[in-house]
Amino acid sequence: MLISKMPRALAVPALLGLAASLVLPAVAEAHILQGEAGGFLHGFEHPLSGADHLLAMFCVGLWGAQMGGRSVWSLPIAFPLIMVIGGILGIAGVPLPAVESGIALSIIVLGAAIAFVWRPPEWLAVLVIGVFAIFHGYAHGAELPTATDPADYAIGFVVATGLIHLSGIAVGLAFQRFRGGELSRAVGGLIGLGGVYFLVA
Repeated sequence: MLISKMPRALAVPALLGLAASLVLPAVAEAHILQGEAGGFLHGFEHPLSGADHLLAMFCVGLWGAQMGGRSVWSLPIAFPLIMVIGGILGIAGVPLPAVESGIALSIIVLGAAIAFVWRPPEWLAVLVIGVFAIFHGYAHGAELPTATDPADYAIGFVVATGLIHLSGIAVGLAFQRFRGGELSRAVGGLIGLGGVYFLVA
């Protein structure tokens, strides 16, 4: 089944690339790279070195795989596209309160959704991740002026983000084969607890 869906899987990083090129994301406050952020390697390192972003991206793929159907691909595609809106708000300097709290809450809510096997209608799941995508996008957009090479940075960022999404999907689909997805629930619970740490830290 996974092989038959491979063309869609290849489309995910492409759409993520389009979104990132529009947002030209820079580093979020929770994991700012020292000095001026720019270039492919800095962009690639960013989502891998920031646990909050990594966990949220992984959860989107894992939750989509757990829900099944079109959600396997629609959630990982929708999240970065909606991030564009948040990125534009950040670039424009539009005030958005509690950005870091919103990012932490995204980890808590997505982790809980996986742990409790919440399967809402697809439109509602997209709405939920869309709200949190605004916060993630805003954090990246607000830091854009510090990037010396935003185009290469965006390419590196989207490659790493695409890999995180795809790893979440792959892990989720694999876990569904073992004991009815209980491993996914356990991982979701642990990730949710990680979100609590980010919220109170």
